[in-house]
Amino acid sequence: SYLAHLTASKGYNSFRYGVYRLLKKLHLFNDNSKGRILRFNNSLKSLLTKEQNIFEGLNIRYFGPFDGHDLPRIIKVLDDIKDMSGPRLLHLRTTKGKGYVPAENDPAVWHAPGCFEPESGERKSESKDPTRTKFQDAMGSTLVELARDNKAIVGITAAMTSGTSMNMMQQEMPQRTFDVGISEGHAVTFAGGLATDGMLPYVAIYSVFLQRAYDNIINDVAVQGLPVTFCIDRAGLVGEDGVTHHGANDLAYMRTVPGMTIASPRDADQLRSLLYTSQLPDRCGPWAIRYPRGYGHDSHKPMQRMTVGRGECLSRGEDVTMLTIGPIAFEAAQGAKLAAAGGVSVAHYDMVFLKPLDDEIMKEVAASGRPIVTVEDGTIDGGLGSAVLEWLAAQGHNLPVVRMGIPDAFVPQGTVEQLRRLCRYDAASIAETIMKLQK
Repeated sequence: SYLAHLTASKGYNSFRYGVYRLLKKLHLFNDNSKGRILRFNNSLKSLLTKEQNIFEGLNIRYFGPFDGHDLPRIIKVLDDIKDMSGPRLLHLRTTKGKGYVPAENDPAVWHAPGCFEPESGERKSESKDPTRTKFQDAMGSTLVELARDNKAIVGITAAMTSGTSMNMMQQEMPQRTFDVGISEGHAVTFAGGLATDGMLPYVAIYSVFLQRAYDNIINDVAVQGLPVTFCIDRAGLVGEDGVTHHGANDLAYMRTVPGMTIASPRDADQLRSLLYTSQLPDRCGPWAIRYPRGYGHDSHKPMQRMTVGRGECLSRGEDVTMLTIGPIAFEAAQGAKLAAAGGVSVAHYDMVFLKPLDDEIMKEVAASGRPIVTVEDGTIDGGLGSAVLEWLAAQGHNLPVVRMGIPDAFVPQGTVEQLRRLCRYDAASIAETIMKLQK
């Protein structure tokens, strides 16, 4: 908005730009005189317009606005200003979806349209499966349901209302839903401020973008032990969005924050119950609930209170113990079945909470003496596997532990299935790892 109303008009900039090039060509403009000329120009312009361009007031040269789709003009401007010393600001105006009429008419929908017919613009609808619900939709609809009864609940997001399904609450309760734009740090600090006055903020941000607000999470929420719930969307491998969007680090970076409760539901039912539990009067401190992009299994069970720090045994076994967190439990269960076909019996536990870790499950696992495999859709450095190793070390247990998850590397683009194979925590790789422990 500020850039759109700058007093540096196109005509003015063209004139000033031409004068600059002429003076430079005549060798009348050099580094020694530039500062004085620039200050004189800014003063004269401010006197005439009775306004001040903040950039030029800071001696930052401003050029624009130009048509961001006029490539020859942009190349010419960049070529002309590249040899200037000091900071420069080039203002380009563009149209999102330029050149494709459906995208120009509805840029929000066409930001991520999925498959579509290029000629007609018709988007291909996904086949509906009543047993599967998008995690983001489960979050959005549940938050609306809870907010109807709990007037303290407010929703906050950072320029991703539709991507996080916070638009569901925005449509029904616009005065209790806030989109702060691409300002993740502000979203978190704003949530902390609301929480100090008795509100229950739910901050829905993609995992990889929440990293930008790490300092705010610690100093503006966690230090005060404020009841802010972070709904961490797009956690784990996200597929075709690529390396810049994988939510690899949230389990690790949240686990180091004192007082933070961290949970990862394996399905939509658990997600709803975690959200329900997080708004109960006896909740303590900040919460982080992380879930992936895409669909989760859903049996449409009613929401119920969950015990903080309590996991669940999914299957009993005699040879190897497998600990998982989040929806990767389903992939891991397939791996356990493949291992069982090879003669290895696997005990499988869904930990649900990374922090606090379930002490009862860990004591049971340690007492069994079986080798342990941990599987998580996140970096293996600092996540569930690391937490299990730390617990065992602190209790004096010496059991073999193999950690499976995203390696210490940046993961490229590909489908989720391809990337799990690449990172070696797909069902086949899990089965292979389990069976090797028995050799």
